[in-house]
Amino acid sequence: MNLTVKDLLDAGVHFGHQTKRWNPRSKPYIFDHRQGISIIDLGKTHVALQQACDFVENLVAEGGIMLFVGTKRQAQDIVREAATGTSMPYCVHRWLGGTLTNFGTIKRSIAKFKHFQQMETSGEMAKLPKKEESAIKREMARMQRNFDGILDMSELPGALFVIDVNHEDIAVAEATRCGIPCVALVDSNSDPTTVTHPIPGNDDAVKSIRIIVDTLVEAVQKGLAQRDTRRIAHGTADLKAASAAMAAAPVAAVAPAVAPAGEVDLEKIELPAHLKDITVVGEEVVVVEAGAGKIAAKKKPIRAVKKADGEE
Repeated sequence: MNLTVKDLLDAGVHFGHQTKRWNPRSKPYIFDHRQGISIIDLGKTHVALQQACDFVENLVAEGGIMLFVGTKRQAQDIVREAATGTSMPYCVHRWLGGTLTNFGTIKRSIAKFKHFQQMETSGEMAKLPKKEESAIKREMARMQRNFDGILDMSELPGALFVIDVNHEDIAVAEATRCGIPCVALVDSNSDPTTVTHPIPGNDDAVKSIRIIVDTLVEAVQKGLAQRDTRRIAHGTADLKAASAAMAAAPVAAVAPAVAPAGEVDLEKIELPAHLKDITVVGEEVVVVEAGAGKIAAKKKPIRAVKKADGEE
């Protein structure tokens, strides 16, 4: 993180709300109260921001996504620009209740909106009655406004980044219920204990919001770079393993065949001179008149008997 306390000071991150509006739970992050204004300790802000950046970088490097939430007028354009630049989902108009806790219904609504878009593109909507077409277009306009930024979010995010936890209290509550970590810019009038990674600072000034968001965007980009590096490394390892397997395959193919246990190739057995006069006639070997006695041996699937005199 290439950000110093001086940069935070120049951006006005240290300015809190009026003293009469401060939240007592934000006391650990307050430096002093001067002229009726709470002054935020930028040293603690810098440390908290570094911890949040490390968390976000590791999350993105492991394949997670972070949902940017900023519906305040001062934050809308900044959040949209940051999320679009990093290909992350965002919410800048209105937080829909149940976006996290009732994600299945949200996905069905998004699928319905995409179906309407497909109808409009293919010209099927133009064939409908005018009244029905107008109703669908009004619904599409409402869906476009509400779902803008989360149309491609196919699963729950790995973390939330929120600007002003008081303004986005429903989003923070849903993240807490779903067990999703939350990184938030917390002012002196907010409760920092409601989020897992609070960043104390001014959440009303545009310059303050921008410097915090830009720093987190830098962390997201580093995480994406690490993710690509890991994918390349895994791809190289898989390619080497496949090459090794292909190289070992011909060796296995030309390896000499080994007879199964229990089977004997009689053609390769060296018989005594007085037992060589045999012939194959069926499914078993029979050796007749061997010396003084009669010897019989059985071996399937070959059968042999002694040749008669004068027989070819």
